[in-house]
Amino acid sequence: MAVYQDGELVLYGIVGESFWDEGFTASEVLAALAEHGRDNDLTVRLNSGGGIVNDAIAIYNALSTHKGKVTIQVDAIAASAATVIAMAGQEIVMRVGSIMMIHDPMNVTFGNIEDHEKTIEQLTAYANQMASIYAERSGNELDDVRSDMKAEIWLTAEQAVEKGYADKAEAAKAKAVAAFDYRIYAHAPKSLTAMAVKKNWSFEAKEPAASAPVNPSQKGNLMTDKERADQLAAELDALKANKDSAASAAMQAELATLRAEKEARTNTDAIMALDEAKGREAQAKALADVGVKVGAAKAVLSAAPSVDAGTPGTAEYEAARAAGAGLKGNHAPKADVNAGWAKAFARTNAS
Repeated sequence: MAVYQDGELVLYGIVGESFWDEGFTASEVLAALAEHGRDNDLTVRLNSGGGIVNDAIAIYNALSTHKGKVTIQVDAIAASAATVIAMAGQEIVMRVGSIMMIHDPMNVTFGNIEDHEKTIEQLTAYANQMASIYAERSGNELDDVRSDMKAEIWLTAEQAVEKGYADKAEAAKAKAVAAFDYRIYAHAPKSLTAMAVKKNWSFEAKEPAASAPVNPSQKGNLMTDKERADQLAAELDALKANKDSAASAAMQAELATLRAEKEARTNTDAIMALDEAKGREAQAKALADVGVKVGAAKAVLSAAPSVDAGTPGTAEYEAARAAGAGLKGNHAPKADVNAGWAKAFARTNAS
């Protein structure tokens, strides 16, 4: 969907991503504003279940500095990061039947204690920044805003006006809500989670469009593996109770796949984080790809010489792998490419 239509900004779908052919980015909004002209009044039609906080804040700042009057019209839903964008309006209008959701930012981290601590720092910074934006626009006390965020509040048009997060509820009927996997939110209305199931709006089932690559560190609002696993387990129990064996078997398979994928990613992250993997990143990744566990990978890597000490560089190593070097039925590998690794495996197996 084009962001700039008939002189209006139309921000439908996920903030910063493209799923189900819906979504918009900060760069697209900046281009649209340049086309519209800084001095001209602007109407922004917003219908989004959330997305990436970084893009939302960038869009908020761009709209806040626009010289013409900015009117935000919530066509159906403004949730999570989308509410940050809404706060940029000099006038915020909720169509009757539209809803707004405010909560704390979310993220998922794979790594050690230090990695998780960095994520906590990042989320705390985002939460404080979002709270200051909400407080400034609504006139509410900062502590009250933080309480709203932690509680994850879902507001009707009238409630959003009452709490100061919007200026008025318009008589025009709300449009259909934007595509989004509303199951990731703790207190989403049942009507929205049911629609996500019915429409197959699942972050697990779809990949972002190629034009909008995902930055894993920015997936602040997407469903975590644990949340998806918990959801599948709950749905599986319900299916078993209803004796739906076919659907139950399919869901068991999906749950098993999800757990296996998570285990593989965790193992890969652990191997790549090893001190022994430094200077041997390609080799470490190769070990992870074939399912070598972190303990065994550490032993192999520690017994091997570093790249600087004569093992193949990344390009050489990948070329050797692509040619099937060392596999049965192929030509023998060159001694200068694989000798160091052969010795490493020999030393490891002998220990």
